[in-house]
Amino acid sequence: MSDLRTLEAWAGALLSNLEALARRALARAVATEMRRRQGARIAEQRNPDGSAYEPRKPQLRLRPGRVRRAMFARLRTTRFLKMETSPDAAVVTFVGRAQRIAAVHQFGLRDRVNRAGLEVTYPQRELLGFDDADVDRITDLVLAHLTA
Repeated sequence: MSDLRTLEAWAGALLSNLEALARRALARAVATEMRRRQGARIAEQRNPDGSAYEPRKPQLRLRPGRVRRAMFARLRTTRFLKMETSPDAAVVTFVGRAQRIAAVHQFGLRDRVNRAGLEVTYPQRELLGFDDADVDRITDLVLAHLTA
């Protein structure tokens, strides 16, 4: 996280000299890249620190022939994983009902399995977050934008 603060301090001074339209274009490029990278990491089922997600618990009665989808297959689509940009910020977030589901898994909260189901404490699976490669990629995008 200190790398992210260092990047913010370094880029903040450089970006303050740009016009709002140029900052918005850079924010859009950063948000697009981060949404792509976050979706790919969710598909790999990896936390930002590189560790694997805790696997699902085994089911008591598994119907024969039933194929289970990968975790968060729909959550990582562009329908639910959105980006918002302004001249001052770039945000990648989940929207709608997916936001609540993502928050339960991101922080390891308690939630109902279905409407009438029992409450379960879900293990923490960090869906969104920065790793060192993300910080390096943002740095590259800022440098490429400033040199262009």
